[in-house]
Amino acid sequence: MGFGGSFQSGYHITGLSSPSPHFINSTWYDRYKEPPAPQKVTMIWSLMVSMYAVGGLFGAVNYGKLTMICNSLISIIGAVIMLTSKEAKSFEMIIVARTLYGYSSGVSLHLMYLGEISPRKIRGRVTLTSATFTSLGKLSGQFFGLSEILGGQDVWHILLCVPVCFSVVQVLVLPFLPEAPRYLFIEKGDDIACKSALQSLWGNGDYKEEMEEMLIEHMALEASPPKSPLQLLKNRTVRWQLITMFVIYCCNQMSGMTAISTFSFDIFLNAGVPRDKIRYVTLGLGISEILTSISCVSKKPWAATATLSSEIFIQSDRLAAFVLMGLHRWFLFAVMDSPLSTFLPQHAFSSYCFLLFAGVCVPGSLYTFFLLPETKGKTLVDISEEFKAITVCGKSFLEEEKVETKL
Repeated sequence: MGFGGSFQSGYHITGLSSPSPHFINSTWYDRYKEPPAPQKVTMIWSLMVSMYAVGGLFGAVNYGKLTMICNSLISIIGAVIMLTSKEAKSFEMIIVARTLYGYSSGVSLHLMYLGEISPRKIRGRVTLTSATFTSLGKLSGQFFGLSEILGGQDVWHILLCVPVCFSVVQVLVLPFLPEAPRYLFIEKGDDIACKSALQSLWGNGDYKEEMEEMLIEHMALEASPPKSPLQLLKNRTVRWQLITMFVIYCCNQMSGMTAISTFSFDIFLNAGVPRDKIRYVTLGLGISEILTSISCVSKKPWAATATLSSEIFIQSDRLAAFVLMGLHRWFLFAVMDSPLSTFLPQHAFSSYCFLLFAGVCVPGSLYTFFLLPETKGKTLVDISEEFKAITVCGKSFLEEEKVETKL
């Protein structure tokens, strides 16, 4: 699940982090018998980079076990197109393949599925492996991108097809995995299948406490049926959850790490790092990120951004929340992935450009410290009630809804 999902998302972010204009130049020359203008090379390269995020934006609206299998098949198709692009001498095929890669990575099913099947006591730590596998994917993309391995001009197209091996494995394995117990009990009402799934995942046991917790959530679901993303946005009872999700993910995407991962070559080149040493410097970035993600398995909620959506929404709201989270995440990723948003501040502020990112992270950290409740070891219903109890200046969204209802 990790290698077939979050790993690939991280890999494709860094696998294209250093430019390879040779293929674009040679392809253009073979077609038109003249070298392309530098502006055209930059535009084509920018499309190769940014279309991954555009594909992710469209892929963020799909969820389900069947979706995971379809996404793996789409990733395989993208890899075939990528592998044949060199022989076909088509940079357009690379753009199409990157879009398909993005679409297959658009939905964080690794995170959602693990959140559904994990025991309450370790749910946060288990879902946090999504961030760990993303960091591992970034590090792998940087490692395989070394010129001594797959970063050379002759094998550059193979570099971007490495994760397809895990997609093939996922297509073969996923049909045999059990459905999420929470889904079977709360949405399907099948307690026998739920208990069987629990025993398959956690081992033999009666799991009365877990099923009682699901029963409580099922009763809450009857009073509040599943919502669409638009209905969830209009629902004041989950307003603090939505605000928290948007603030935390906005800070995560605008922390500057996405810009560094995607445009690391140009950033370090402008910083004065020798061209032949840049790839080795980026390896240090990948190692730092994966060590940070591992160390984030702690007791505080602000240490685990990746687990938020599975921790703060009950079953009836979770699917819509994941769709909104995916759209929000990939929209910001597309914005941060665009050369304009990265290099315009860099040219305007030079070495101080990352202070802009710090300006976003500081208020986000304050919000998280003072408003985000502790979620460890609590049921989803309890967490939902804690969010409803949040007040600012003596007022809460729940009280406003009651006033509107009375009127």
